[in-house]
Amino acid sequence: MTATPYRVLARKYRPQRFEDLIGQEPMVRTLRNAFSSGRVAQAWILTGVRGVGKTTTARILARALNYERADGSGAPTVDLAEPGVHCDAIMESRHVDVIEMDAASHTGVGDVRQILETVHYAPVMARYKVFIIDEVHMLSTSAFNAFLKTLEEPPPHVKFVFATTELRKVPVTVLSRCQSFSLRRVAAEEMTAHLGGIARKEQVAIEDEALAVIARASEGSVRDALSLLDQAIAHGEGDVRAEAVRSMLGLADRGGVLDLFDAVMRGDAAAALKGFREQHNSGADPVAVLADLAETVHLVTRIKLAPKAADDPALSESERIRGKVFAETLSMRALSRAWQLLLKGVTETQGAPKPAQAADMVLVRLAYAADLPTPDEALRMLDRQEPAGPAPAGPAPSGPSGGSRGPEPMAPTRASPALAAARDLARSPEPAQAPAIAADAAPHLRLQRFEDLVALAARERDILLQNALTRHVRVVRFEDGRLEFQPTEEASPDLAGQIAKKAQEWTGQRWMVSVAASDGAPTLQETADAEAAARLAGVQAHPHVRAILDRHPGAVITDVRSRASGTAEPELDAAAADALPPAEDDDDL
Repeated sequence: MTATPYRVLARKYRPQRFEDLIGQEPMVRTLRNAFSSGRVAQAWILTGVRGVGKTTTARILARALNYERADGSGAPTVDLAEPGVHCDAIMESRHVDVIEMDAASHTGVGDVRQILETVHYAPVMARYKVFIIDEVHMLSTSAFNAFLKTLEEPPPHVKFVFATTELRKVPVTVLSRCQSFSLRRVAAEEMTAHLGGIARKEQVAIEDEALAVIARASEGSVRDALSLLDQAIAHGEGDVRAEAVRSMLGLADRGGVLDLFDAVMRGDAAAALKGFREQHNSGADPVAVLADLAETVHLVTRIKLAPKAADDPALSESERIRGKVFAETLSMRALSRAWQLLLKGVTETQGAPKPAQAADMVLVRLAYAADLPTPDEALRMLDRQEPAGPAPAGPAPSGPSGGSRGPEPMAPTRASPALAAARDLARSPEPAQAPAIAADAAPHLRLQRFEDLVALAARERDILLQNALTRHVRVVRFEDGRLEFQPTEEASPDLAGQIAKKAQEWTGQRWMVSVAASDGAPTLQETADAEAAARLAGVQAHPHVRAILDRHPGAVITDVRSRASGTAEPELDAAAADALPPAEDDDDL
């Protein structure tokens, strides 16, 4: 006797009717109303990420269109509790009147022409001839164009169902002829309940936390979730635990990730490196560890802004308790800074020749950035002349979850590089040629001239904005807190917004920056170029310089500089001109 081959869970538990689809209630409601009112469209296009049920929905739709009972009764309906005569053949993709085509391997106009040549023939057995075209965005432009006429005015016995993961690549002329349904990602809560029901049917013992891990790893794809569940069952030999699933997926231990997050946000680089090394030695991928840290930052931010996010059933008990502690003690600035560092760090680690070392350096950056003061905090500390405290050391005390508790409030506890740089900046003298920046008893800087704003940008080391102010701003009106200018053709479209944002950040007051229609003064660069050209022309017109150039054919004047003492441009008298060396030895002009 031949043993029945094993069917993977993704095929065994494939939905057979609309009620079996999870997370797609809006689409099901629309189709139910359309079928009950007789407003059945001629073509549909289903879009969504992989594994959310596009092809399955197309088959269920074909089954609903051709529903017929054994006694010959029946009409198009979405109530498919009782199987019809065509249902099994349609769902198994072997019905003669339901033609499925993979557009990824049949992209040309010739393939579409074969379909169009058959649309005028009546269906053999069923009520409608249904064409299901998967990955329709892969069709060529000529193939799409060949579809247009038939798609707009098909025979009454023909229906089209398209499926795609790239809706933007489908021409708008095709979209306008179809009803479009976007299949949503399945929420983690629904996915966990769905996986738990399948595990019970398969008589498999699986931890709730393991189900949550699989649901999160699937990213809303039901097919991915069932494939991972199939793999986890085989990995755990029928008894699936969260630790085994994490090991199978190469993920870090969740409690270890929380401890790692605690360490970096406390600025304890040594504990962070030790915790990461333990995770890595257990088989966790460095990129996955950093991604889990980023997920933790996102979770804590959500709990901080919306405390009800901690009640998500997909979260473990430790995530729920410690997440609340982190949300209460960490500031939004610290969380935003950690998110940016991790976002960049994940990309760096993915492309690094040695990912573990790259992850180490990312954690070091996180730890040392954890207690850096913000610019306004640094200025307040400078005003108070607060001394830097000792560096933190040692593990954190025990918290409510049995591990290390949440971090302390984000206050600088050691001599941070930002504070040192701010003190150096405050003590350093202004450059000799830099315009003065006036400051009075008010809490913000007062800028008297446009040149002061340019100097402030140079002082803040914002090279891009300094260059834009110098080259792309023609000032119409300037006063403290207000700038009206005419941009050059090369200026950025959002230059006014950039200037307003930076000026407010640097001076401590709100700036009104607007673009004027009238002509403004020349840019600073244009003024400097004009002055340089005038100086050059004046020097070239000097009779002695003219005489030197005449004696040295081909010589040019490349630059004109003032003396260090700031005196006027030098003039050569006749004696100095006669004392010049011969032409063959003078190569400096």
